[in-house]
Amino acid sequence: MAALGKGSSNVSGTLRFAASSTFVQRFVAPILPEFLERYPGVDVELKLSDTQVNLIEGGFDLALRNYAVEDSSLIGRKLAEDKRILCASPSYLKKYGAPNTPEDLIRHQLLVFMNSKPRKLISESDKQAGSFPPPKGKSRVICDDGASMRIAAKAGVGVCMSSLWNIYSELEEGTLVRVLPDYRIDDQAAIWLVYPKSNVLTSKVRVFIDFLVEKIGISASWANLKSQ
Repeated sequence: MAALGKGSSNVSGTLRFAASSTFVQRFVAPILPEFLERYPGVDVELKLSDTQVNLIEGGFDLALRNYAVEDSSLIGRKLAEDKRILCASPSYLKKYGAPNTPEDLIRHQLLVFMNSKPRKLISESDKQAGSFPPPKGKSRVICDDGASMRIAAKAGVGVCMSSLWNIYSELEEGTLVRVLPDYRIDDQAAIWLVYPKSNVLTSKVRVFIDFLVEKIGISASWANLKSQ
């Protein structure tokens, strides 16, 4: 693998990248100028959506996905961890109280990501397990955009599950707080950069993967968030 910054004049073409709009807004868009300057022959076409797209049918070179890669037709490189927690705004918890167990979530307003499967909640102190959303819970708002979920949660809509990368600034500021901190979400999700096995790993894809790992993966700003 060539070192970053070397031979950049030989890398060219349009890179078609499908990714979470929320993740790109927070982490990729701000560093695009550096990538474009480093690789002046590469243009970037972004397909941004928080819902999954088909790489092969869509003709994409690369995609970012924040869950465990299970599709056997794809090759993935892990970019960073993707820890998820439950959270709500202080104003919501002041008005409705904080749940103490997963069962308490039934009596709360829930903000849920569209088409997401219930995630198991496991206690760190051997309390009874649960799930989010709970089977009898009321999803007051269903959304397919992570940024909008973050904004709605901050405004006091209710309890939601979110990735740390999406809300770490709000947790540090105190505009969102963790709910059910004695529980962890039982999954193996991570942030992956994936491309079809049928595609040759072109230089434009390779240097973009390396760039994202260098700028985001090695020192992910949410990874060392205290008390989470």
